[in-house]
Amino acid sequence: MYTVSITSQGQISIPAPIMRMINLRKNHKALVSIKEGKIMVEPVGDILALKGSLRTTKRRLSGRKLHDLFAAASIKGR
Repeated sequence: MYTVSITSQGQISIPAPIMRMINLRKNHKALVSIKEGKIMVEPVGDILALKGSLRTTKRRLSGRKLHDLFAAASIKGR
């Protein structure tokens, strides 16, 4: 158990041993919730860690093609 300070802006620092225990990393995201009156902090999985885990026979789209598809979808959504 660690004692931490709360800043005037409501921020706390998570001690390094706890970050290591729950696999939190600097500059990554975490989910914060309340459960039974306690603050819960959970690491958010990195989508890039899934790279290569799904196989397909489809060809990759170029960056330009992806950009065009997103642009067309955003116009339809208006």
